[in-house]
Amino acid sequence: MKRHHPLTLKQLFIFCLIFLFFTGTTLLLFCHPGVEEKYQQLTREFFQKEMTANTLNLHYTLANPADFGITDYTPTLPCYSKENDIQGQLTLENTLSALQKIDPDKLSSQDAYTRQLLTRTIENSLSMSSFPYYAEPLSPHSGMQSQLPILLAEYTFRSKKDVEDYLALLDQTDEYFASLLTYEQEKAAAGLLMASASLKKVIEQCDSLLTKEALKEGSHFLQTTFVERLQLLLEADEITSTEFEHYCSLNDRLLRTVMLPAYTTLADGLFLLMDEDISLSGLSSHPQGNEYYRYLLRAETGSYRDISEIKELLLASFQEEYQSIQTLAAEHPELADSLRNRKKETFPYHDASAMLQDLQRRMESDFPRFPERGSVSCNELTSLPSLTVKSVSPSLQDYSAPAFYLTAPLDDTDSNVIYINQKYSPSGTELYTTLAHEGYPGHLYQTVYCNRLFLQKKEDPIRQVLWYGGYLEGWALYVESLSYDYASDLLTEQGKDMDALGIQLEKHTRYLQLCLYSVLDIMIHYEDATPEQVAQVLEPLGILSASSQRAIYEYIVEEPCNYLKYYLGYLEISELKKEARTLWKENYNDLAFHTFFLESGPSDFSALHQRLQEVPIPQ
Repeated sequence: MKRHHPLTLKQLFIFCLIFLFFTGTTLLLFCHPGVEEKYQQLTREFFQKEMTANTLNLHYTLANPADFGITDYTPTLPCYSKENDIQGQLTLENTLSALQKIDPDKLSSQDAYTRQLLTRTIENSLSMSSFPYYAEPLSPHSGMQSQLPILLAEYTFRSKKDVEDYLALLDQTDEYFASLLTYEQEKAAAGLLMASASLKKVIEQCDSLLTKEALKEGSHFLQTTFVERLQLLLEADEITSTEFEHYCSLNDRLLRTVMLPAYTTLADGLFLLMDEDISLSGLSSHPQGNEYYRYLLRAETGSYRDISEIKELLLASFQEEYQSIQTLAAEHPELADSLRNRKKETFPYHDASAMLQDLQRRMESDFPRFPERGSVSCNELTSLPSLTVKSVSPSLQDYSAPAFYLTAPLDDTDSNVIYINQKYSPSGTELYTTLAHEGYPGHLYQTVYCNRLFLQKKEDPIRQVLWYGGYLEGWALYVESLSYDYASDLLTEQGKDMDALGIQLEKHTRYLQLCLYSVLDIMIHYEDATPEQVAQVLEPLGILSASSQRAIYEYIVEEPCNYLKYYLGYLEISELKKEARTLWKENYNDLAFHTFFLESGPSDFSALHQRLQEVPIPQ
């Protein structure tokens, strides 16, 4: 999702890491003779228990759970409790102990790499569990109060069981929101409640996301999207007309009698907690905020660099982007007047289909083709998988980002959907670069490539549990940067040289801004920068409005590490690319680097740097 994170289940994976294994399942040591067999059984148990502990996670990860040994499960939303949290920590400790007893030298290189990633993830999760009330599941921008309805609205109905699982989850929303309120009450008792300004936003969302009036009219998106999805099953003869009517009636009843009261209770409970004396401030204002921020940054970005080194990297990038803008302005003084006097968008493509075709054509020589899927070889990027670009439902526009790719399950990459939010009216260059970020060569391409390769190589499915925001969002931002160059080349080919230069200026301005916000993230959450200090940084760059300055400060306070997930991920990929150039010398080419990155799969950057040292030099 350009400008924000894609709807790729960020919140679900954060919950997975923080409250891992709420079911409290104890992993056993096995008596199989081989180390490889013991390791594989350990991770298989891990994967299956994690999937069955969270049905939303399961549904968005696997289209056919039975193919992965998951044949019997109870539809479940993972509710918080202190006891579950403690049990989850114990389970992680036992899992880590079992992993540490397995000699990686006796594993295949594939399993040894996965073991390394899993071990590091668990170690970091255990470190974060020492700060039980620093996470914020009800963030005003990405909290579960707004994400859960969207995840339910996009819940694919492939079979009648999917419908029944969905309705069972809907029936648990009261318990789920009650558990989140319990967590917030415990946060308040620990002196870590969110600021009143943020809490008011959450309460307003609870009051507006689901209303009695909309449900009575039958116009709420959880009613309209349910009927749309159910209609497809009816047309496919997966359900009868009687079942169709029954499910629609049950959905309406659960929305009115379970979910609506759940939101009301959550809003009322949060209102009672509100403390006007709590003002907006970064994590560093809390007693252990700096330490928690270090672990959070690692979890969100996959970067193991010291914060001082990260800041140096960011400042160097800021200087490069700033210098690029200065150089463009100096070499082309007419550019400013050209942009100022431009009356309309000059981009040659106006529809998403043509833009995607152009992106696929331009990326073809520098990116690997999709791996074989069964007996089908994807010889051209345009042949498979299918892609549909849809507009976000009007009823969802207020709660959705400008665009997002609905992440395909591991075992179902044939059909893909990118949603465009028409409320933001993206067009021209903005739509082109958005489609690059979400589609080709961005999230869709990376997801399909990695998933198909994982199935082809029979990779351990445990890797689907491990979430690396820096790898995923860093890649999307990295290829978005390339798409600005593609767009510039396209305009140059059409003789629009000045417009092509304008796109380069837009690119450097955007990346300068993202870099700046990433620096501010560290200043606010690690160095305890105040709103006044943030304003002093923004003013020399032309951000003079007090309301704009305040909005930037508030967003970064409420979404720690979000900009870093994108921009530091992008910089880490750039650094990895530089290292590949150094190691491979004259054998370096972008196709080889992109192939290495994608074939490694989602990983932390320390593991990727180590892996780069070990792979053969391309020939």
